[in-house]
Amino acid sequence: MTVRYDVEAHVARVTIDRPAVMNAVDLATEAELQRIWKDIEQRNDVRVVVLSGAGDRAFCAGADMKTPSASPPLKGVDYWAAAREGGFGGIALRETLDVPVIARVNGLALGGGFEMVLGCDIVVACEEAAFGLPEALVGRTPLDGGMTLLQRQIPFRQAMGMLFTGQRVTAARALEMGLINEVTPRAGLDIAADRWVEQILACAPLSLRAIKQVVRRTSTLSPAQAQAVRLPAVIAALQSQDADEGVLAFQQKRKPQWLGR
Repeated sequence: MTVRYDVEAHVARVTIDRPAVMNAVDLATEAELQRIWKDIEQRNDVRVVVLSGAGDRAFCAGADMKTPSASPPLKGVDYWAAAREGGFGGIALRETLDVPVIARVNGLALGGGFEMVLGCDIVVACEEAAFGLPEALVGRTPLDGGMTLLQRQIPFRQAMGMLFTGQRVTAARALEMGLINEVTPRAGLDIAADRWVEQILACAPLSLRAIKQVVRRTSTLSPAQAQAVRLPAVIAALQSQDADEGVLAFQQKRKPQWLGR
């Protein structure tokens, strides 16, 4: 199996497991990632996802140039026109996954690998990590989320500097640019990621789903228009037992016991 996937204590851990090729995504890996995201979307017990790559070299080096991520292999306009649900790795442009996703970046995140990071909600990286979209250097373009996501997440000129040159930025620089949330020594990467997991699990799961659904699905609207949208996750959170539990726990000075309903 090219991707490890397990769920325990409301946490789904998804790890691309191809360290020999820097966790590059081939056809089998793409298919498995798509299956995993769909499984998580159908589950009620998953409250947060941690996405990572195996080994110490790379989070994901993008598409496997030797073993294509499309069948039959597509080039140019044909690749651009082909349906690729959710963008690269099924996550870069995915709008139907309403639980928080943490990218645990253990090394290089390049091309499609960086697009996957851009599709996550929280990013924790080790000091050796680096990020880049090198497509223009090899006559290609970041079609699966890079061009559309990067310039929405950091200042325009910083985004264009990366897109026009294919340059890599270090984890420290990515933190300065606002691309990631935290940089940590490699030995502390799991501790840092788990800290974010714990903080997320302390919140009501339906509230988190509502927040993510609003943020992801109304970003092109004006604030007033977004406020007026009655999204299903928001209604579910407002009508939930957890909404009452949160207030009661505060009044009783105890930790809430979230039921997810």
